[in-house]
Amino acid sequence: MISIVVPLLNEQDSLVELVERIDASIQSHQLGSYEILFVDDGSTDRSWEVIQEIAAKKTSVRAIRFRRNFGKAAALNAGFQRATGDYVITMDADLQDDPAEIPRLLKKLEEGFDVVSGWKQTRYDPWHKRYPSLVFNGILRAATKLHLHDFNCGLKAYRREVLSEVQMYGEMHRFIPVLANSRGYRVAELAVQHHPRVHGVSKYGVSRILKGFLDLFTVVFLTRFRYRPQHVLGGIGLFACGLSVAIFVMLCSLWVLTRAFSDSSPFHLTQTPLFYLSMILFIAGLQFLSTGLLAELVVANSAHRNPPFSIRDSIGESTPTNS
Repeated sequence: MISIVVPLLNEQDSLVELVERIDASIQSHQLGSYEILFVDDGSTDRSWEVIQEIAAKKTSVRAIRFRRNFGKAAALNAGFQRATGDYVITMDADLQDDPAEIPRLLKKLEEGFDVVSGWKQTRYDPWHKRYPSLVFNGILRAATKLHLHDFNCGLKAYRREVLSEVQMYGEMHRFIPVLANSRGYRVAELAVQHHPRVHGVSKYGVSRILKGFLDLFTVVFLTRFRYRPQHVLGGIGLFACGLSVAIFVMLCSLWVLTRAFSDSSPFHLTQTPLFYLSMILFIAGLQFLSTGLLAELVVANSAHRNPPFSIRDSIGESTPTNS
């Protein structure tokens, strides 16, 4: 079974043609049974009515509708929870992603990969979408060491077990390959066709760029320090405390030297900004250390729900027991 999850927002003019293209792509390659799962993310046009009309004619079409706009990540998450296929394909509803690429994505999964991310090698988008995306992708490659050209591409393919294990929230949908790679899943990239938008308007804005960069820091922290937060928070805390002590020792040395060898007025510790900087650094360092300890307690108490490993195969597997 193949599940095609399609999040959408105000795409009434694209839906009928999209379903026709998906049907043609899957049936022409005899890929077996499939379902198309639309997730209406609070559309205000006739998108839901069009979906109802399509579903009345095609049993392969299923759909859910949000009460309001919750965002693409929420729409994808809802679709993943309801998808029944062993393979899950995601694509946008604006016809810019080509359903003809579905067989190639599935073939890549059958080669042994767990996630296949599309790469819009020739991209038909305005410059204000392309250039920020290039910068974002470059930073994300450097930060995560996952060498994909296009993390934002909506056309992706997953094995079911990846989506069962990778936790997604907020705006994390673009980082699923990164999160999957951190769990040991094999990630591949495939150059795919991209088409100009014909219907509707883009939902891409400046806020999405800002959110993407903020989420980047979250993903780097989650992939590197999720199970050892004290390593980063405690490291910052120790550095701050060490710098504070060094400044304080320097000030004390100056105080001693001026009293011993200077005839002028003595050096006053509390009358220099460095003294207060030292105090601030020491308090901040203790805050980081204590926050790291609290984070370690949270990780320790949730380790049974989110184990720091991912099992691929097993032989003679027995049910684990708590000792």
